[in-house]
Amino acid sequence: MQWNHSNTIGLASSSCCYCQGQGLRLVYKKHETPCGCVFRGIFRACLSRFRECAQSGGISGTISWEFCSGPTGCRTYSRKREEYMADFALIARRTLDEAEHRLFRYYFLLGADWRLCSRQLKIDRGTLFHAVYRIERKLGRAFAETEPYPIYPLDEYFGGVKRDFKVMPSEPPAAPRRRLQVPFPKAA
Repeated sequence: MQWNHSNTIGLASSSCCYCQGQGLRLVYKKHETPCGCVFRGIFRACLSRFRECAQSGGISGTISWEFCSGPTGCRTYSRKREEYMADFALIARRTLDEAEHRLFRYYFLLGADWRLCSRQLKIDRGTLFHAVYRIERKLGRAFAETEPYPIYPLDEYFGGVKRDFKVMPSEPPAAPRRRLQVPFPKAA
């Protein structure tokens, strides 16, 4: 995702004391970077869609019929809700360390309140909420910047946006070539 003023201003918090609701912060007086409130907004939008998908899990008719890009123009079946929920959980597991992921599961996925989380994790209220904001910021960035297919923006994820470029898997590093030695019988 390219971070510019038009992408960030809608996600920024109007009460943010760092960016004053603009969404971009000046770093070292050289370049602008998205503010943490933008990443928290992205995380909260993705979390609300995750919860919506989890609540409607048992409804029939969840298979979508999508066009594939390419010369053949074939179609595929997919379960977008289940795929989104799996992507959400896997990105969170890859991005967070063990302690942060444990708090993420308790607070966001299982819906425990702060009192129960602080008692289970043996941390005070201030430390808990600082960790919650840090998790929201980390995951918001990860959801938006995952390549080649991020889960944010949500309309692109669920809408099946066609891309003009062909996504190729990365090549594994070439193994160094070893010289083949053929054993010759010893002359008698």
